[in-house]
Amino acid sequence: MRGPVPIRRTTEIEEITNLYFIHPLASRLVPFFAQMRFTPNAVSVTGMLFGILSAFAYFRYSDVRFAMTGFALMIAWHVMDGADGQLARLTQTYSYFGKVLDGISDNVTFLAVYTALAISLSHEYGDWMYALVALSAVCHAIQSASYEAQRQEYEYWGWGRKAQEPPPRNSLERDRDGPPVIRWLFDFLHRLFFVGLSFPTAGTAKKFRETMTCALQAEPEHAALIRQRYREMLAPQLRSWSILSANYRTLGIFISALFKAPEYYFGFEIIGFSAALALLIRRQNASREVLLSRLQLQSSGAPVAGKTL
Repeated sequence: MRGPVPIRRTTEIEEITNLYFIHPLASRLVPFFAQMRFTPNAVSVTGMLFGILSAFAYFRYSDVRFAMTGFALMIAWHVMDGADGQLARLTQTYSYFGKVLDGISDNVTFLAVYTALAISLSHEYGDWMYALVALSAVCHAIQSASYEAQRQEYEYWGWGRKAQEPPPRNSLERDRDGPPVIRWLFDFLHRLFFVGLSFPTAGTAKKFRETMTCALQAEPEHAALIRQRYREMLAPQLRSWSILSANYRTLGIFISALFKAPEYYFGFEIIGFSAALALLIRRQNASREVLLSRLQLQSSGAPVAGKTL
């Protein structure tokens, strides 16, 4: 097998615990998985099983031993979640089906943990806890989808990397992805959780995309400079969005469980993370507007010099 290759995600917008802990740990496992001929999908499913097991542990969160076990199992899920993508890029077996499976495993993990905590909390506080956790789960889904949408926007406009789309109906990849019903279900879940729920981030998206497209098409020789200016302006904003990542939710669940008060975590997700999302969208749109004004000034005849754009 060839030597090391760049198999990690875009580092300038990566969440810090992923950058210095989760992904380096995952990268140590990837050569072993490749040697054992594990598929990325098998790694994703294994990670999802760790997540489901963490739910069983968190069901007894009042016992600190089970709370710590639940946290350790969720960390194991994070590591596997990082390893599946690295393994796919290393072995060049990246597929749309695998991407969707990876996203579904994230949702299944949190759904299992939230359900376990809701059942446990209902025994102490009553059935209204189900409503609290359900509302929290909806907020979580919207916040996570919005964060992922922003990452994909950055990858496209900053680096020209398109998000992977479903393969053609009769392609070999589709044939390998299993029965049509399974493919349809996975496509539906992906569009629901990663497209439909990202509506809060729409904002100036349409106007911004149109202006960026015009700027790139009008002066393709300056496309690299335009994308560079985009990265310089938007990368700091995207790093702030990492507060909505799964890593901090995992940490929040663990801390609240240690204090035997996971209900406060769900309350914070509804109020605190939602407020953070609103603030992040406002800051993101402000940065986009600044970049838009510069792009429009350029399209009106101003030269595309470093100082201008």
